[in-house]
Amino acid sequence: MSERFPSDPPPLRVLRSYPPSRPPGPKEAHKGPLLGKKVLLVVTGSIAAYKSPILLRLLRKAGADVQVVLTRSAAKFVGAATFSGLSDHACHTDMWTEHAEGELHVSLAQGADLIIVAPTTADFIARIASGRADDLASATLLSATCPVLLAPAMHPNMWNHPATQRNVATIDADGRIERVGPTHGEVASGESGVGRMVEPDEIATRAVIRLSPRDLAGRHFVVTAGPTLEDLDPIRFIGNRSSGKMGYALAERAAARGARTTLISGPTSLAAPHGVTRVDVRSAVAMRSAVWQALGPDLALADALIMAAAVGDYRPTETRSTKIKREADAVSLELKKNPDILAEVGAARSAKRPILVGFAVETDSDEKVAEYARRKLKQKRCDIVVANHAEDAFGKDDNRITLVTNGDLEPLPRLSKYQLADHILDWIAKRVGAPA
Repeated sequence: MSERFPSDPPPLRVLRSYPPSRPPGPKEAHKGPLLGKKVLLVVTGSIAAYKSPILLRLLRKAGADVQVVLTRSAAKFVGAATFSGLSDHACHTDMWTEHAEGELHVSLAQGADLIIVAPTTADFIARIASGRADDLASATLLSATCPVLLAPAMHPNMWNHPATQRNVATIDADGRIERVGPTHGEVASGESGVGRMVEPDEIATRAVIRLSPRDLAGRHFVVTAGPTLEDLDPIRFIGNRSSGKMGYALAERAAARGARTTLISGPTSLAAPHGVTRVDVRSAVAMRSAVWQALGPDLALADALIMAAAVGDYRPTETRSTKIKREADAVSLELKKNPDILAEVGAARSAKRPILVGFAVETDSDEKVAEYARRKLKQKRCDIVVANHAEDAFGKDDNRITLVTNGDLEPLPRLSKYQLADHILDWIAKRVGAPA
């Protein structure tokens, strides 16, 4: 077993962060983890309302169908036309405008899978706590039976006032509404304290988690992602074109569905998904060391290993400490095989845990790719292999895959990598069952 652990593994950095907050355009393809979900965004009258359009765009990028309710005071900060243009729905501002019978609040509440109030002012918190229903926003909240997220935003003095704290305590005690924040930071006045609204990406992430099934709670999933890079000298390396998007989608969805998730990542430009422990590595040998650390010597520390990383097959026999000069007309590189991480784990496994998921990326016909995946399934003792084409996969937000198991092929159409991640996790969830 000792040969599986390099004697001097590189230091591992563990990072936690949220997804990048670059707001996508409203007309982009929306195929993310909220696909098919209906979200109602309620915007109340805080200066933080300028962040609400960013939140709307993030929710739409995640796949949600978003409608907006704008209070009269919120409209003084951001106009209704902005939200209408971004959501492709008319922005709702008045209970009586569209429904003469005054039941718009009921239809909005019944049609939503999730309601988000961002920003939530101290006044609106007070109205919710007392059960007021004298405008469209408060009446909709009072009619809601779906989950509700509040993102408070106000001056620290208002947040710390005993009346606000009593109202917050009342809402928390009811157990029907979940708060996101507020956080400590600088507010509009330039002062700092608790009262600043959390950033839109954190609210969007909480929405994804709130609307995801928690069928993987109590489980530990290890996911590898991205390329590995093998250094030739301090400047040059051998690598591949993997972006890491599939592995990151798997890690993000596993965490959202309740799993404790360790993401072992080669170099990528992606931010660590919320709730995921990311371990950064560079080479195949470093990834091997990190995988064995996450699984434990007897493989007892994880319920599933998903090897989505594009691990390099070879590395240089020698890594130069100084730059290789451009002198000769031709240069030969001597390479040696990298460790086969998946095969090592498969050979060491004596029970049904951890479930092993391999990936096979090829450049041949569908039939040849499936044939290669079957061989990989057997040779590396996997439970399932995800077969795909390089031209379909690398660097893209969607993919076309085939799930290969013993005696079974399940081709899936081109879907977003989030949707494909859920298909793969659904397959695993049926086999891991409830935690012991």
